[in-house]
Amino acid sequence: MTVLSALRSSKLVTWKPTGKLQQTLAGYVERKGISLHSGKVSTVRLCPGFADGLRIRTVEHLLSALEAAGVDNCRIEIENLDDQDNEAEIPIFDGSAREWVEALDEVGLETATDIDGKSCEKIAPHVNEPVHVWRNDSFIAAFPSEVVRVTYGINFSQAPAIGCQWFSTPPLDDLVYSMQIASSRTFCIYEEVEQMRSAGLIKGGSLENAIVCSISKGWLNPPLRFSDEPCRHKILDLIGDLSLLAQFGNQGLPVAHIVAYKGGHALHVDLTRQLMGMT
Repeated sequence: MTVLSALRSSKLVTWKPTGKLQQTLAGYVERKGISLHSGKVSTVRLCPGFADGLRIRTVEHLLSALEAAGVDNCRIEIENLDDQDNEAEIPIFDGSAREWVEALDEVGLETATDIDGKSCEKIAPHVNEPVHVWRNDSFIAAFPSEVVRVTYGINFSQAPAIGCQWFSTPPLDDLVYSMQIASSRTFCIYEEVEQMRSAGLIKGGSLENAIVCSISKGWLNPPLRFSDEPCRHKILDLIGDLSLLAQFGNQGLPVAHIVAYKGGHALHVDLTRQLMGMT
């Protein structure tokens, strides 16, 4: 069975050759930091992985950086396993993907080979016709396109300092990602923080790893890296979530113009499942 035939087919998506070979890391790289929800120190090692081929929390920033950088095969080793919950968690760092982009730049990439030493051509999912998912007034749509573009809108009317924002990428590649998306940090509403803490979440959250906005007082830890940093971070998360479409060491981010409004991880995954023909 070939890779193309093994991939789940869908009338919505066609897997096409990219003209590139699958890539992996040229060596090993390690990063250590505080995890967001447990507040524990976590060590992550990124290792080269073979071509073609446990529950982890807060992995979307790392997956986003790997997908955008073109890392198709990678082994991820994590040291901070919670024996009670059988969970591991990725460090939050400053709330962005910048640390991971720098780690990948540090180690570099090389052509991935399978266990027989052979390289594999990389293929990518191309959207054939418009597809969309929605929940209430939130939606994500993917339209056929020759290149990858993302347009994202958010609306936090309860927090005027955030308000309604839109950001649209130029054709998305690793340079656009590293310059315009990777350093955008996760954000939260100050008045909602205590509710999350009461639920046992964000024990490691602080003003050092998120930008925090008060409904009445505005941003509590300025300056922002971009005036529309929250909107850009949503694109960062979207790329990480859509990377789950990847199979057999191929590209996960679909070749499409993706338009989203008031989305989140659950809606991102809904679109991924739709494109995989699982709904």
